[in-house]
Amino acid sequence: MSEPQASISQIAEGKEYELLASDDGSSFILRSKADFFTAHLRGEDAVRFRTDYDAIRLQFPDWKPDQTLAQLWDQGGYSWLASQEAD
Repeated sequence: MSEPQASISQIAEGKEYELLASDDGSSFILRSKADFFTAHLRGEDAVRFRTDYDAIRLQFPDWKPDQTLAQLWDQGGYSWLASQEAD
């Protein structure tokens, strides 16, 4: 018997980026809509991402989702973990 999959929910969305997370917070999906690239973050990457995401939201509470997610994508280096989405 296989383990049930954790459900995924959207937690932030802008015109350029989208962030989804598992209900248990063990994984994240960060998408660059314009570039059609997606970073699947699990394990240590997910823990680091949650810390970085929370820190940026605390530091810049008025930022829109695209500003926050672009900062993580570019400056946080999460674009390096992304792969091109399938057609």
